[in-house]
Amino acid sequence: MSDDIRLSRRILLAAGGAGLTGAALGFGGAARAASGPPAPSVPADTGAIQGDRVVFPNWRDAGDAPPPPPPAPMPPSERVGFAIVGLGRLSLEEILPAFGEAKKARVVALMSGSPEKAKLTAAQYGVPAEAVYGYDQWDRLKANPAVKAVYIVTPNGVHRDNVLAAASAGKHVLCEKPMANTPDEAREMIAACAQANVKLMIAYRCQYEPFNREVVRLARSGEFGRVKMIEAFNGQTTALPEQWRLRKALAGGGALPDIGIYCLNGVRALLGEEPLSIQAQIATPEGDPRFKEVEESVAFTLRFPSGVIAQCGTSYGVHESRSLRVHTTGGSFDLQNAFAYRGQRLAVSHREGGHVQRDEPVLTPKNQFALELDHMAECVLKDRKPRTPGEEGLQDLILMQAIYEAARTGNPVKVGLLANLPDGIDATRGPALEEGK
Repeated sequence: MSDDIRLSRRILLAAGGAGLTGAALGFGGAARAASGPPAPSVPADTGAIQGDRVVFPNWRDAGDAPPPPPPAPMPPSERVGFAIVGLGRLSLEEILPAFGEAKKARVVALMSGSPEKAKLTAAQYGVPAEAVYGYDQWDRLKANPAVKAVYIVTPNGVHRDNVLAAASAGKHVLCEKPMANTPDEAREMIAACAQANVKLMIAYRCQYEPFNREVVRLARSGEFGRVKMIEAFNGQTTALPEQWRLRKALAGGGALPDIGIYCLNGVRALLGEEPLSIQAQIATPEGDPRFKEVEESVAFTLRFPSGVIAQCGTSYGVHESRSLRVHTTGGSFDLQNAFAYRGQRLAVSHREGGHVQRDEPVLTPKNQFALELDHMAECVLKDRKPRTPGEEGLQDLILMQAIYEAARTGNPVKVGLLANLPDGIDATRGPALEEGK
């Protein structure tokens, strides 16, 4: 064994004997063994425990940004247990894999109308066979103490019944968007959860995503002047006529409630205001079997109390495009892939001296589904109101109803804040998110 290897081992053993104190770990002091002569300084990469996480000193010089702290996940036994209700494409492709990146949530149960699929999925994610339920087995799920919350990932038209069943079972509820098919259904869901004293959160994942949050911060900070206009578009193609999203009873509508809601909710979340009026148009190809019941494309304009005008569009008939552009008196923000699951890129253009500068902030991408799962878990653990509660989902349903009305009549529709909520910024939302979360 070389002298260097012996020395390295002696350093680490000395650090262990000293209890991994801050001084022994390169936080400003020298490493010292429990007895004997002083040991050489311990490498900064060893780390030290502070509270419930391991931390390291910043090893970078002033020319580089300091690295983020390492993850500090809760022990699995202390995380909030979720039951996933509905094992369709979104659950299997995005939500269940996201638990691998979650720090405060874990999957402990599944509910599905397909027993064989549920059995296979349970085995893949370590869910006990006895914690797999059919849609008619809410009483069994109620009796499972490991389930603290349920995530409703079924078609929109059955959200109401699922949420009412979950509330009756005494479980907190995270429900996919759109919250329901109608505002009246949403009001029932809010009332049921309030009566059962359980939390209700709507899964507006973009409000937790780092790039979208940065656009909100920039817009509200006034750093580049006042926001004047916003452009939001969310479009994609659809091919299978039998897909449930093309059936009005299950989806409530076409492109608008499925993907156009991201534009509507994104603009509202960005400003924190509610629109005063809406204008809209709908275009649907005649004779296309895909669109016998629902619309293909919608364009709508929102006018806000601050004077901001938002031009929004959504379509099931265009090449995938998901963008958000904010125009201010002193700059513009362009967020590409704004409403996608991943791949966001932000560009900020502004005047710098005698020229226009275009910056691309470097942000750390994070799994949006893991972020919203952890937020819901934290609300359960700390008894907090979610950032995106039922009132947030209800307001979007009221506004989408107004968009359909404006398109039908060809006239502007006056709207505002839903009743029984105070005026002001973010009236339909819970407490602001902490930085870095």
